[in-house]
Amino acid sequence: MKRMTVITGFALAMVAASTGMAQQAAYPSKPSRMVIPFGPGGGNDIVARVLSAKLSDSFGQPVIVDNKPGAQGIIAAEAVKTAVPDGYTMLMGPSGVMSANVATHDKLPYAPLKDFVPVLMIGSFPLILVVNVNHPARTVQELVAYAKANPAKVNYGSTTALFQLTSELFNQKTSTNFVHIPYKSSGEFVNAVLSGEITIAFSDPPPAAAHLKSGRLRALGVTAATRHPSWPDVPTMAEAGVPDMAFSVWMGLFVPAGTPAAAMSRLRDDVTRILAMTDVRERFAGLGVDPSGMGTEAFTKIIADDIARWTAVAKTGNIKAQ
Repeated sequence: MKRMTVITGFALAMVAASTGMAQQAAYPSKPSRMVIPFGPGGGNDIVARVLSAKLSDSFGQPVIVDNKPGAQGIIAAEAVKTAVPDGYTMLMGPSGVMSANVATHDKLPYAPLKDFVPVLMIGSFPLILVVNVNHPARTVQELVAYAKANPAKVNYGSTTALFQLTSELFNQKTSTNFVHIPYKSSGEFVNAVLSGEITIAFSDPPPAAAHLKSGRLRALGVTAATRHPSWPDVPTMAEAGVPDMAFSVWMGLFVPAGTPAAAMSRLRDDVTRILAMTDVRERFAGLGVDPSGMGTEAFTKIIADDIARWTAVAKTGNIKAQ
């Protein structure tokens, strides 16, 4: 009887182990959710939809885009932070939500490098200073002169802290006072520039690219160290007379801390392969996004460095989230 009990226990343990391995090997075996911190039409949303369609094909399971705008991305980040860490919920996390928010919030309800794992960087890009094509300013210096002559008429749009910090840095560097107007997505504030509701925006490329091509928006400068191949005629901010505004912003794929390594490995491998696809690279190029694929270790260092940079900018400008 004792021998039978031992054999039975051993058999049950083997079945349990086999079941566990089968469940692990089956990933992904159900639909996944890719949470976006902004409304439809913004840069992260556009890139996420390109990525989710390809990832759905790769997984053989739907990868559903879930827009959760508001509160400078905090709503979306908290939703992913508190999700079951099983690989089926991921965050398309931009610089603003995962680095700049740390600089402007005294009590941020999540820690980017503690509550999440950065699986890989999806892409990076400069911000583009845009105005309505009917605005009288055709250069950055003309814009600065207009702002100083018409201080009550100038404002800017932003979504996350990153866009706000960039615009406030421009104020500091040019001694202007563009007033902050918040929006839920970069697509929204680009539309506001088009309608004349706001004067300028430092936009990510995806929502602005088509309007720049059609001539409805005018680009005055890019926040890059060198001119971007997508807009070779647009000067860098340094060339336009505003130094120390050379940086790129990024978007990355994050999962909750505690997500199984096997799930992260599968996700990283599949997305890396997708980013190398010709049609994806062409689509990204049309949006002004440079595909990345940077892995967890190097990406983690980038995030830590960005948190330090934006914290210094926020402190200098005494900028805090409202």
